[in-house]
Amino acid sequence: MATRALIAWAGCLAAAALWVTASSAAAAERTPFQVRCEDTIAKTVSVLSSRSNGYTINNQLPFNQLTARSGSAANGMATLGLTVTNGQYSVKLGGSILQDAASGYECIAPRVDLSLNYSPVLIYVSNEFAPGSCGYQVILEHEQRHLQAYMDNLARVEKVVRDALNKRFDAKPLYAPSGTAMSALEHEISSQWFPFIRDEFDKGKDKQALIDTPEEYARMGKVCNGEIAATILKRLHRQ
Repeated sequence: MATRALIAWAGCLAAAALWVTASSAAAAERTPFQVRCEDTIAKTVSVLSSRSNGYTINNQLPFNQLTARSGSAANGMATLGLTVTNGQYSVKLGGSILQDAASGYECIAPRVDLSLNYSPVLIYVSNEFAPGSCGYQVILEHEQRHLQAYMDNLARVEKVVRDALNKRFDAKPLYAPSGTAMSALEHEISSQWFPFIRDEFDKGKDKQALIDTPEEYARMGKVCNGEIAATILKRLHRQ
């Protein structure tokens, strides 16, 4: 039995621009432009939301097809259940911009609306096990543990990313040469935040691996009076 996650990353923005950081001297005594930006422009906002889209069950494929899909054949393992989902994210960017003709710079109070979600989860249970049978229920319960691990990981990723966003965009405007602030924001999101989110999602693989243990496989071979193991052996003898 195996579970595989297919991660699809949505949204890829590309731009080339650099933020401008104020010098220590300028930070000590703000320029009129800094005063106008920091005291009058709308505060920066970062918003992050996550959601799941439920799951469906497919009981139409035999275990040999599921084994091929999971890649477990090389390990000599039969895949009786498989949980497949796509981790996705999307972002909407905006924010108020003020320009200073004298210096040739502008400031932006970024609004970053980031959404995380899993596409509808598809749980496969091999068609050797009819709905309502003991074996079917045991396999489904095992796959639902994988489903719960995905949902737990989604909640964890949301917290990590939310805290990081709030720390990065701490209610202060960002400065850039006139006409480049939005492209600089897009560049930062695509080059820094998207890889960060992807890495956080990938950390969930460890929890998935803890579910598919030799002890778990041994247990499932014995439950239901050995129904699962006997069913697979019977099918193999027919092939």
